[in-house]
Amino acid sequence: MAASTEDLDASVLSDKSDAENESDEEDGAEESPEPRIRETPEDIKFDAIVNTLAFHPTRDILAAGDIDGDIYVYSYSCTEGGNKELWSSGHHLKSCREVAFSQDGLKLFSVSKDKSVHIMDVEEGKLVTRIPKAHSVPINSLLVIDENLLATGDDCGALKVWDMRKGTAFMDMKHHEDYISGITIDQAKKILLTSSGDGTMGVFNIKRRRFELLSEFQDGDLTSVAIMKRGRKVVCGSSEGMIYLFNWNGFGATSDRFAIKAESVDCIVPVTDSILCIASMDGVVRAINLLPNRVLGSVGQHIGEPIEQIARSRDARFLASCAHDQQVKFWDISGLPAMMYFSLRGEKAHQSEVHLEVNQEGQHLLETRAKKAGGVRRCQPKGAGQRLALCGVSQGSEPAYQLGGTNLLNLFAVTVN
Repeated sequence: MAASTEDLDASVLSDKSDAENESDEEDGAEESPEPRIRETPEDIKFDAIVNTLAFHPTRDILAAGDIDGDIYVYSYSCTEGGNKELWSSGHHLKSCREVAFSQDGLKLFSVSKDKSVHIMDVEEGKLVTRIPKAHSVPINSLLVIDENLLATGDDCGALKVWDMRKGTAFMDMKHHEDYISGITIDQAKKILLTSSGDGTMGVFNIKRRRFELLSEFQDGDLTSVAIMKRGRKVVCGSSEGMIYLFNWNGFGATSDRFAIKAESVDCIVPVTDSILCIASMDGVVRAINLLPNRVLGSVGQHIGEPIEQIARSRDARFLASCAHDQQVKFWDISGLPAMMYFSLRGEKAHQSEVHLEVNQEGQHLLETRAKKAGGVRRCQPKGAGQRLALCGVSQGSEPAYQLGGTNLLNLFAVTVN
């Protein structure tokens, strides 16, 4: 009987211990913290310097190519630890110079110092097409024009436009004396523009398959090219730290120039029709407003490391940058499209013309005139249900701007010239 009592006591103690363990496990499970949500995805570290970046057009995927010729495709997330490598490819024999997704996101194009063009399947990471000797010298730049057309530029200034249905180039022209650093095209897919290390911008008509003209020579290499202001302006970056502006159909000579307090302007990425981001050898990514030309501020920085390239996500929420520190960093640029920039111009404040551009997809444009000091002028912007009041415009005092009772000085950049 005594033995049975001892067995019963042991059984009770065992059950109590098991219950305590289960309780501890439940408490531990409850106490385990959920993954932290960040404002931007975490940095991605690589084994070699990354030359080029591209965001997927419809998914949270980023492609990167490095100096060893390897290509990596990652999914990115703001959840801590959420970045995942999907696949990698080592088909290029030398440095990967440029990567770009097709418009449907199913293919990934890449060009390399090994003179080849590769097309990868994005889902499976397999090499679909390879053009081994696409150019006679290393290829430096790439532009996916549409689902069938591709443009490439090489180190000696030659431009080729490819019909990928046939795998052959229907345009092969050399009008630059140095490397082609960037390629862009207008919305109509007709006029193709190139920037070159020889200091000129090239203009090509791919519909008529002909060369149009070269711009005047500018100081330093032209490192990048982009179309801004709803197709009315072309912007080129320079190795001398200048931004050059050309009027559309006025490609021969610059219409304006803007000196940036940076060693160089190596990359240009439009964010809106009036705001762009630039990257420099000093490792700083800057936001720039065009017309009026102003530096809005610093977006981010790779401390002391030259930046190779920047890219904008499909929703314009993030900007990614790669530099010599072998990292890809993400920056939050979601606030840039909402920025406004005011400019007061004129000899006298009461004769000043006030320009307001709402840089939210560049859709709203409002112009009004303050005709006398202390006057109030009201007008209705297109598509907006609020009125703009210009109050207290006078020389020697800061003008007050209000939109629906909100002080715009707290929200937007304002300059008085």
